[in-house]
Amino acid sequence: MYLNELKPAPGSKRPKTRVGRGMGSGKGKTCGTGHKGQKSRGRSKVGIGFEGGQMPFHRRIPKSGFTSWQQLYTEEVRLSTLQRLPVDRISLETLKQVDLIPNATKFVKIIATGTIERAVTIEKDIKVTKGAKAAIEAAGGKVEA
Repeated sequence: MYLNELKPAPGSKRPKTRVGRGMGSGKGKTCGTGHKGQKSRGRSKVGIGFEGGQMPFHRRIPKSGFTSWQQLYTEEVRLSTLQRLPVDRISLETLKQVDLIPNATKFVKIIATGTIERAVTIEKDIKVTKGAKAAIEAAGGKVEA
């Protein structure tokens, strides 16, 4: 088989319909577009979303973006804040009890802002950044995984 021998499958290519070639052709006079109206004239294409001049739906409805619901329940805690806490074992419940985070909070992440000089134990329900983990372990603390 050679490239010059390739042909489309039988019946897959139909001949182009020639319109406007007399009544006997079956596509004479109006050429299959009906009588009058926007779709009968010219190239007879109407743009996507076009509503005849009326303000299109996608323009008359106000824009609204995406707001993650998870951000309502997520809080960040700094290392410098942990330094001031009166407890050595830190969990989600502990942070709520000392009023550091709201009661609705479900996710907490400790970030490496500030310094910590005392040993604290972070329970596994709290996420910790790499820098914060290194700082806690350097101070003699522990991050449970």
